[in-house]
Amino acid sequence: MVHDFNNAVVVIGGGAAGMLAAYRAAVCGAPTLLLEKKNRLGTKILISGGGKCNVTHAGPIDEVRARFRVNEGRFLRPSFFRFTNEDFVDLLTAKGMQVYTRPDGRIFPVPPGDAKDVVEVLEAHLRDAGVRVWLDAPVVSVDVEDGAVAGVTLENGDTVATRRLIVAAGGSSYPATGTTGDGWRWMAQAGHTLVPLRAALAPLYLEPTPPADWSGVALRDCLLRARRAAVADGGGGPGKELMRWRGDLLWTHKGVSGPTALGVSREVAEAIPESSVVEVDVLPDEPFERLTARLVDWCRAHPRRAVTDFVEEALPNRLVRPLFEAAGADPATRGAYLSQRDRNRLVQALKGWALGRVRHVPLERGEVVAGGVSLDEVDPQTMRSRKVRGLYLCGEVLDIAGPVGGYNLQAAWSTGYVAGETAAADLMKEENPSA
Repeated sequence: MVHDFNNAVVVIGGGAAGMLAAYRAAVCGAPTLLLEKKNRLGTKILISGGGKCNVTHAGPIDEVRARFRVNEGRFLRPSFFRFTNEDFVDLLTAKGMQVYTRPDGRIFPVPPGDAKDVVEVLEAHLRDAGVRVWLDAPVVSVDVEDGAVAGVTLENGDTVATRRLIVAAGGSSYPATGTTGDGWRWMAQAGHTLVPLRAALAPLYLEPTPPADWSGVALRDCLLRARRAAVADGGGGPGKELMRWRGDLLWTHKGVSGPTALGVSREVAEAIPESSVVEVDVLPDEPFERLTARLVDWCRAHPRRAVTDFVEEALPNRLVRPLFEAAGADPATRGAYLSQRDRNRLVQALKGWALGRVRHVPLERGEVVAGGVSLDEVDPQTMRSRKVRGLYLCGEVLDIAGPVGGYNLQAAWSTGYVAGETAAADLMKEENPSA
């Protein structure tokens, strides 16, 4: 069966970018159809931030843009100024949702509001705008004829004819949510260049694997550093630092996750992961000398107490003895008997505890994936494809991957908004050339 939507905008993908694209196209007056392969919209949004949904990042939009790599930030500038972080917050609050900003700039719904409520707000906007939504409608191919979009073919064999198609099919992280990299395959077949895929905002799998009882243990406000292994740098000392990130660290059954691990993962993935090691500074605000002096003072004040009591002030109890083992110090040592050598080793461990070698950065477990359609082949002012007429690209299908903290969702909101606006304007101009 052929479904005629030649006089409409069709959007593939009911995630962050796709919902904003469909909403904006419909608000601008274009009949709009949204195709989603799963049985509900916003599946990946629902797992964002552990279900809490870090919707965007606060601050001047140019500062938000500056947190992306230079070429990505340059590409995002027009769409970020066309639809800002404040604009998206206004979209949520217009439906009664309340949000708050954490000290680190991340914006979340006020509890008990969560990711589910964010999706419900966006669905309400789609309904109000008159967007038609087809769920359980997986696309298997994008049809291009004579350099222009002709339509799409669905898994059931039906075709949807359209001259204005927005591809917001996501990347390939968390494939259970429906982001299985289909958009990249379609765009390659349409003639687009794909930048090689790399993990970004992903956990780190370590060697040696952490003990099973560490899984779920969190270290708050620490500094994680990723380095080249010393052997890889051809020396015996600390290898070259690849990236550092401050925040929380979470141990898993395979390694580490949490904001710090996600924050360094892209650089580790782009290097040779197996030649990278990670270390954690447990007390990033205390220089080595000050921490040493504080430990000396503590030992003088508490000569009969085990030095483990001092370390417990900085570490979860389960990690105290492992840190002593890493330092080569006896956890039973009392303050009066802590030697200068062991004291220095303990401070060194607190300031740079080696967690292990990175054995893998799992692409499929990343919150976003770096790589995708080359930004050189998409007009940043309009999100139009420079390769195929009537085709617009937005969201994670593009080669964009910002840091952890709501930046990637903002990129999806903004690029989706502009794609929808442009597609609607192009359609209406085609329908009314004299207008």
